[in-house]
Amino acid sequence: LSQLPGWSVRPDGSIVIATGNDDALGLYRCTPYNSYGTAGESRPTRVLLKDPPAFTVRPKEEYFQEVGRELVIPCAAHGDPPPTITWVKVGSVGKSSAQVDGNSSLVLRPLIKEQHGVWECTATNQVASVTTATSVHVLGTSPHAVTNVSVLPLLLAANISWEPGFDGGYFQRFSVWYTPLARYPPRAHHDWVSLSVPVGAQHLLVENLQPDTSYQFSVLAQNKLGSGPFSQIVTSVPRGFPVTTVPPEPPAMTVHVFLSPPRALMANETARGVLLRWDPPARASVALSGYALELRQDKGGWEVLERSIPGTDTQVLVPGLIKDAFYEFRLVAFAGSYISDPSNTVNVSTAGMEVYPSRTQLPELLPQPVLAGVIGGICFLSVAVIFSTMAACIMNRRRAARVRKRRQDPPLVFSP
Repeated sequence: LSQLPGWSVRPDGSIVIATGNDDALGLYRCTPYNSYGTAGESRPTRVLLKDPPAFTVRPKEEYFQEVGRELVIPCAAHGDPPPTITWVKVGSVGKSSAQVDGNSSLVLRPLIKEQHGVWECTATNQVASVTTATSVHVLGTSPHAVTNVSVLPLLLAANISWEPGFDGGYFQRFSVWYTPLARYPPRAHHDWVSLSVPVGAQHLLVENLQPDTSYQFSVLAQNKLGSGPFSQIVTSVPRGFPVTTVPPEPPAMTVHVFLSPPRALMANETARGVLLRWDPPARASVALSGYALELRQDKGGWEVLERSIPGTDTQVLVPGLIKDAFYEFRLVAFAGSYISDPSNTVNVSTAGMEVYPSRTQLPELLPQPVLAGVIGGICFLSVAVIFSTMAACIMNRRRAARVRKRRQDPPLVFSP
C-alpha cells in the first residue's frame, strides 16, 4: 500500500482510499494475524467505481405565478446508476398535491395558495443524494401568516414584533390582537382587543396592561382580498412596579470652606475722592468672586456702598463724601454663597477736605424713606407752582378781555 499515494490502513484494519480511480477497481481480501499466526483470509469483496448524481437542469431560484394557473418547474440529473428524482415542499405535513412528469419536472396544476413556499428537488442513487431548492410565490391570494412572533414584557406594557409573511401580491397591513387570561373566567370565551399597526411597522407597543397578569397575543395580516390566518398565540406577563426598599440616604458630608477676610485695608485722600487699597484674603479654598464695600457715617449703622467689586481688584475710589463728616469703611470678600468676615476698619474724616461736587454724593448715604420724601416734596411743589402760574395767566387774560369789551361797547343814553 505504501506504493499507492493516498492509500492507508487504519488501526482497526480498514483501508482508506483518498481518491477513487481505476487503481481501486478489483477484488479485496483481508487476512488477520497475530504472533500465533492467522485463521485465514476473509471472503473477497469487489470494489466498483460509480458516479454520484449531478444536476443537468436546475430550477430557478424563484417562480411567480397567479393562483389557479399551471406552473411547471424543471429538474434533471444523471449518475451511475441513474438517479431517482423526488420533489418535496419544505415544512409540509402529509402528502402534497404536486405531480412529477416524465422529465422529472414539478407540475402544479392548478396552482393553489397552499403550494406557496420552498420546494426541494432531490436526486438519489446508490452512491449519494444531492438536493437543490426553489421558491414558489403564488400571486392573487390573501396574506400568509406572520412568523417569529415575539413579546418583550415591559412595565405595564408589552412590545410585540414579528416577521411578515408573503403578501399575496398586494399591499398588506397588520393588527395586533390580545386578551387577558383570567384564572377563573366568568365565561368560556375571551374578549380580544385589536390594535392597528402603523403602515410599514413590524412591531407595536401595547400599553396600559395589568401587572402580573397573563396575556395572549396574536398578529393578523390583511390585504385587499381579505385576512390571512392568525399567527401562533404567544403568552406573556407584563412586569409590575418593582417592590424595593429605599436605601437610607448617606450622611451629608460637611465641606469646610476657608475664606479669610481682606487684609491691610487703608485709605488715601486724592483730588477725586478717597482711594481705598487692600490685599486679597490670605486663605481661600474656593475661587474668589468679588468684594463688597460697607460704610457708616458718624457711628451710625453699617450700609453696603458697593456690592460688585471684581475679585481681581485691590483698590476702589469713593467719591461724593460730605464735608465735615466722619466715615468708617470695611471690606468683605465673597466666593459664591460664602462671605468672609469683615476686614479691618479704616476711619476717614472729611474735616478740612475740599467739598466734592454734589453729583458725586452717593444716594445710599441717606435712608431710602427720607430720600423718597424729599423727592416727593420737590415734585409736589413743582406741580403746585406750575398750576398756580397757569391759573394766574388765565385770570389775567379774562380780566383783560372784559376791559376791552367795556371800551368797545357804546355809552348808554337816557332821555327824560
